[in-house]
Amino acid sequence: MNWDFIMKYLPLYQRAAILTVKIGIAGIFFAILIGLLCMAVQNLKIPVLRQVVRVYIEISRNTPLLIQLFFIYYGLPKIGIRTNATVCGIAGIAFLGGSYMTEAFRSGMEAVEAVQLESAYSLGLTRWQTLQYVVFPQALSICMPAFMANVIFLLKETSVFSAISLMDLMFTAKDLIGLYYQTTESLFLLVVFYLLILLPVSLAGSLLERRLRYAGFGT
Repeated sequence: MNWDFIMKYLPLYQRAAILTVKIGIAGIFFAILIGLLCMAVQNLKIPVLRQVVRVYIEISRNTPLLIQLFFIYYGLPKIGIRTNATVCGIAGIAFLGGSYMTEAFRSGMEAVEAVQLESAYSLGLTRWQTLQYVVFPQALSICMPAFMANVIFLLKETSVFSAISLMDLMFTAKDLIGLYYQTTESLFLLVVFYLLILLPVSLAGSLLERRLRYAGFGT
């Protein structure tokens, strides 16, 4: 192991990790918004929009992120929609993640039994109060494992950003391997930085799941 090489290019990996996290967080944020919007459309059973959401979910979940990025980065400029690599990465994560978040949120909402809504209405709670105090707390605890799994999945999917020339962690590792043939050291740094990004997220997710476990709602 060439430790001099590792120490020399450690700052380069740090900058790449920051870019990876920034794009990942931004993409996940928009994926959550898309997921909430699509879930609302499905629950309200709006005829035309519901079909549009279904088509979007099938396309998004059954095509690779790499193909989606190529379509956004290389395809959209053909019809006059131009963007840079960073925006393309965020849009790709949001497009892919939105469908997964939709299904996670929908499963949480549908898991709440109808009798609980009826009981809430019989007690005089309004529709919003029922959602706020009865449905949302249970749906949140139910969908949390799937939600955190989606977050980790989307952060790992940022590894394909190198295909559109984003200086992320994977791009940095491949670039250094091509220039200096220091494969072991470059991949070692790649693994270390992905662990530094994903392990805290995984631990935080496990903590949230325990705190919001179904039928427990805390400790």
